[in-house]
Amino acid sequence: MNTENTTALLLIDFQNDYFPTYSGAKNPLVGTEAAAEQGAKLLAAFRQLGLPVVHVRHEFPTDEAPFFLPGSDGAQIHSSVAAQAGEAVILKHQINSFRDTDLKKVLDDAGITKLVIVGAMTHMCIDAVTRAAEDFGYECAVAHDACATLDLEFNGMTVPAAQVHAAFMSALSFAYAKVASADDVIAELVG
Repeated sequence: MNTENTTALLLIDFQNDYFPTYSGAKNPLVGTEAAAEQGAKLLAAFRQLGLPVVHVRHEFPTDEAPFFLPGSDGAQIHSSVAAQAGEAVILKHQINSFRDTDLKKVLDDAGITKLVIVGAMTHMCIDAVTRAAEDFGYECAVAHDACATLDLEFNGMTVPAAQVHAAFMSALSFAYAKVASADDVIAELVG
């Protein structure tokens, strides 16, 4: 992956309400801490290489939301991957990070052509942003071990988070993104 400052790290919804270890988490996911640890490794590598970083934070528009309430501590970016001065933070109210935000403008103004995508939830916001980014012409990579999701239910059957995650990573790797471990992404960045 030839970077030349055209590759950005996109951290999606690593917010307190998704962390089981966060007191009062309203929607804890399976493996959020492990995913954020891998995301933090990527974040450190991007910072060390001087590559752009964009954080995306979700807030629902009303207080009736099940999680990510407007202005709540639960809707704040987790301290393990918090933004530093100079790093863009995009506030969204939709599942797709491009919808009704200036994300595309921020990326295009910075000359970004490639994205490394991490965060939560695999089956919703990661899937949506990756597909949209590819449709906009960005070359996408998803660090599979830096993403988290939860158990889902369909038609009376519980689908474990690991299977949900595997299904979505498999689908994205088919035509939308290179799917690799955080360590492999970092090795390619510095290689």
